[in-house]
Amino acid sequence: MTISGTPTSPNRYTVPGAANAAIPLVTEPDVDRSASMGTLVKQATEHVSTLVRSEIELAKMEITETVKTGMRGGIFFGLAAAIGVFSLFFFWFMVGEILSIWLWRWLAFTIVFVAMLLMAGVCALLGYRKVKQIKKPEKTIAELNKTASTLKMAATQHPETATQGVVTAPTLPRH
Repeated sequence: MTISGTPTSPNRYTVPGAANAAIPLVTEPDVDRSASMGTLVKQATEHVSTLVRSEIELAKMEITETVKTGMRGGIFFGLAAAIGVFSLFFFWFMVGEILSIWLWRWLAFTIVFVAMLLMAGVCALLGYRKVKQIKKPEKTIAELNKTASTLKMAATQHPETATQGVVTAPTLPRH
C-alpha cells in the first residue's frame, strides 16, 4: 500500500481522508539547549503523542484498504456462487438428456430427479448431524448457577444488605 498526500509545509504532511488533516512528521530543527527539564518532558510527551497519532492513522488507512479489498473479493465470491448455482440446472438437464439417449425421456429425467432428491436428503442428514452436535454452554451455565447460589447465600446471611440499592416498583390496584 502506498500513502499519498500533499506536503503543506516542510514539517507537516496531509493525508487524504484522514481525521487529522495534518500530522507533523519531523520536529522543528531549533533545539533549545537551555530548556528546563519540564519543557523537555513536555516536548517529549508531545512527540510521543504525535508518533502514536501517526501510527493510528497509518493503521486506519491500512485496515480501510484491506477491508475494501476483502469486500471486493467477497463480492466476486458471491457472484461465482450465484453463477454456479444457476448453472447446476443446466448440468442436471444435460445429464437427463444424455440418459435419454439410452432410456425413455421420462425415465431419464425421473432418474435425475430421484438422484437430486437423494443428494438433498444426504446433505440434510449431514446438516442435522452437525446441528445435533451443538452443545449448550455448560461452563457459562455452571458459572451462572454458582453466581446465583453465592448471591442467595449472601442474601440469607446478610438480609439487611440484600435489598440495598434495589428499587421496587409500586403495585397498581387491580380492577
